[in-house]
Amino acid sequence: MSVEERFKIIRSIGEECIQEDELMNLLAKKPQPVCYDGFEPSGRMHIAQGVLKALNVNKLTSAGCKVKIWIADWFAQLNNKMGGDLKKIEVVGQYLIELWKGVGMNLEGGQVEFLWSSKEINSKAHEYWPLVMDIARRNKLPRILRCCQIMGRSEQDELTAAQIFYPCMQCADIFFLKADICQLGMDQRKVNVLAREYCEDTKRKNKPIILSHHMLPGLQEGQEKMSKSDPASSIYMEDEEADVNLKIKKAFCPPKVVEKNPCPEYIKYIVIPWFNEFKIERSAENGGDKTFKNFEELAADYENGNLHPADLKPALSKAINKILQPVRDHFKNDQKAKDLMKRVKSFKVTS
Repeated sequence: MSVEERFKIIRSIGEECIQEDELMNLLAKKPQPVCYDGFEPSGRMHIAQGVLKALNVNKLTSAGCKVKIWIADWFAQLNNKMGGDLKKIEVVGQYLIELWKGVGMNLEGGQVEFLWSSKEINSKAHEYWPLVMDIARRNKLPRILRCCQIMGRSEQDELTAAQIFYPCMQCADIFFLKADICQLGMDQRKVNVLAREYCEDTKRKNKPIILSHHMLPGLQEGQEKMSKSDPASSIYMEDEEADVNLKIKKAFCPPKVVEKNPCPEYIKYIVIPWFNEFKIERSAENGGDKTFKNFEELAADYENGNLHPADLKPALSKAINKILQPVRDHFKNDQKAKDLMKRVKSFKVTS
């Protein structure tokens, strides 16, 4: 695969890339760049985290990248997820890995590595904490507070001291993991920019490249981000077929409007990348069956009224259920996965 082909695959992941020329240079010089992604184990997983991350990781590995997935258990504790109970957080982390296995994240060949933050930091404390302290020392409090979005918080929230410390630690993670590329959502952009600013401040040569993926909206009107704590907003990875059908049936989906419409967005960012097409099944009097090979064609049909929500929604439900069926099978047939799901469902999820 040429450098240009690898660049095209990797760049397709990001809604934004800082900077494209740096990405091209990295691929020309380094056969296996290190990509950093991470998550707080904090309850159930929705398709924005589950399916989208699997798609992105599989693209990165296909382009020759090494992906380090940071299981941010200490960060979940700092952010008071699962009531700050580290044992519960660990169970949730193991459960989420099983979900990615089930949906088809490519974990063969050693290109994907799951790393528990507590274990890695404890084993290399002499490397980690001086980094955190230096980042904290070089930044004023207002700059750190601007990063609060990474925790699902705002600058106006009443934050604990732990939550103020959190951005300094996440910034340090990037260097601790020796990441070339930060592959996270747009909501993590501010702390990734902080890492680039830290490079400028400390005269580090190779700034981390920021590849920020699109944030999928919730199912209801005006929900810019899918929320795992709101069942009406989210399709969960372990939802049954009937749950998915009902949620999409009730989803906000105004006719002839694509912008800020969650249903076409799920088709654009999940269904078409997964299947390389989107199939509509409808009666001859309603236009007959049609297969869309790209989103632009679908968007044009939807905006001019040739594709109605009543036809789009059942097709979307069918496609998502097809993606999620292997997850259901995995949790039905694998005893470890089944036990983890039972334990997680007994936990109270905290925001």
